[in-house]
Amino acid sequence: METLDHTFAALADPTRRAILASLATGEQTVMELVRPFRMTQPAVSRHLKVLENAGLIVRRAEGTRRPCRLSPAGFASVERWLAMLRPALERNYARLDQVLSEIKTTE
Repeated sequence: METLDHTFAALADPTRRAILASLATGEQTVMELVRPFRMTQPAVSRHLKVLENAGLIVRRAEGTRRPCRLSPAGFASVERWLAMLRPALERNYARLDQVLSEIKTTE
């Protein structure tokens, strides 16, 4: 559960979600990630550290470059949590469909 808490805490920030969306297009360095934001490199690095600690991204060393990429394993806890909710949501939608169908037939 602690992992899920860290993951959702990291995802709560819109800048971090934008960084993840940018990384969804491919691996990028910190300097490449800084460009679309009105932030300093240290500010983006702090966001990256939060994402890395939550397991949502990984960084590797490539000489002086430190490219970042999404970590599929980091999203696994979110996927499992959503999968646990999905059957209940599907039952709710099925009940709603039934009610709407009944309303439609009585009109």
